[in-house]
Amino acid sequence: MKKIILVLCLFISALSYAQVNTEADAPKFPQDIEKKYELKINALTLLAAKWIDVSYENLLNEESSFGVAATLNTDTTGSDLKYSLTPYYRRYFSNKLARGFFVEGFGMLFSAKDTDLFGFGSQEFETGVALGISVGGKFVSKQGFTTELLLGFGRNLSNDNHNDSIGRIGISFGYRF
Repeated sequence: MKKIILVLCLFISALSYAQVNTEADAPKFPQDIEKKYELKINALTLLAAKWIDVSYENLLNEESSFGVAATLNTDTTGSDLKYSLTPYYRRYFSNKLARGFFVEGFGMLFSAKDTDLFGFGSQEFETGVALGISVGGKFVSKQGFTTELLLGFGRNLSNDNHNDSIGRIGISFGYRF
């Protein structure tokens, strides 16, 4: 009888231990459950350069995502950029779902004036294509609100005389849904 009670106690304790582990492995925050999309606006470019820069991001898994950013310049007299469309792929380096430090590879289709540092060159808008890399960090609140810092550089692949490199910079705010 003692052996049966001992085996029964061991079996019950093994079941309760398995249940504790499964609950511990479950996501702790609501933004990690069934939320795979983000919508963001870049506040830095909106305030500093009068560019409307909106991004959509799809989370593939806890370490990677892809997305697209669309930028429209509302004041072409103050800046050479007219618009840009930027698809990107990100790789996150943290143990949480798509947040923390990341490295990004991006492509960019843009329209800009081909001018040099002193404003000389073509005053017509020309379309270009660029490839680049960015680094940044993303922070996500328990409610799903996101803040993102980003800095990147790329090389213009088109035949412009002066627009050899392009930049990507941002302080974005958004929501994960």
